[in-house]
Amino acid sequence: MSSITPPLTDFRVLTFDCYGTLIDWESGIWGALQLLLDSNDTKVDRAEALEVFGRLESQHEQESPSLLYPAILQRVHRDLAEHFGLRTTDDLDTGFGASVADWPAFPDSHDALSFLKTRYRLVILSNIDRDSFAASNRRLGVDFDAVYTAEDIGFYKPNPANFDYLLDHLDTDLGMQGSDVLHTAQSMYHDHVPAAAIGLSTAWIDRQRLSEGGAWGATAEVGERPATDFVYFTLGEMADAVRGGQE
Repeated sequence: MSSITPPLTDFRVLTFDCYGTLIDWESGIWGALQLLLDSNDTKVDRAEALEVFGRLESQHEQESPSLLYPAILQRVHRDLAEHFGLRTTDDLDTGFGASVADWPAFPDSHDALSFLKTRYRLVILSNIDRDSFAASNRRLGVDFDAVYTAEDIGFYKPNPANFDYLLDHLDTDLGMQGSDVLHTAQSMYHDHVPAAAIGLSTAWIDRQRLSEGGAWGATAEVGERPATDFVYFTLGEMADAVRGGQE
């Protein structure tokens, strides 16, 4: 692929991470943890809870790539309780595992996606199972041209198998090549590092404002951030940039 980034409007397909990019998973995670905290009549620091979540989630995804995401969340919840010295139950663990359906969309996601769909093919590449994504997609309210999940692939990002699967299926399913793709995501750890490794062009939806010194939140840290081709703080900003490029 060329080292010169094409104009934003030259790409034909936007491939998206979902959680952290389109769905506000940090608010969802924190909201779902309240049952555990309330049952123990205690409080914990939100920033610390999200940081521990990010570390535990990546650990369980690497150790058990064949587990569906609700089961990953159940294990993370159990370990979060242990980390903070809290009592949990099977019901609480299971409820946390099923909480994805309650995680809210970012306020700009629906309108931005609806506009971007008029210009690009839209594809999901997400560390999720199909049933959980279907629940989230009802909040997004957009028909994607393809949806590829960890359930389909058998691995969780940042395993490079996810991006190999993406490129293979974009070719066979949509007739798209790597040069047609702009991978659009928030997470450096899950998305930008492996996307950069295979030479995909990338748009960073920097909702945590890491580029301005923000916190990593629920996303595992990376030692060195890869370069990205475009940076926006919201998906709405990216949609506005596309509109400007069409004028």
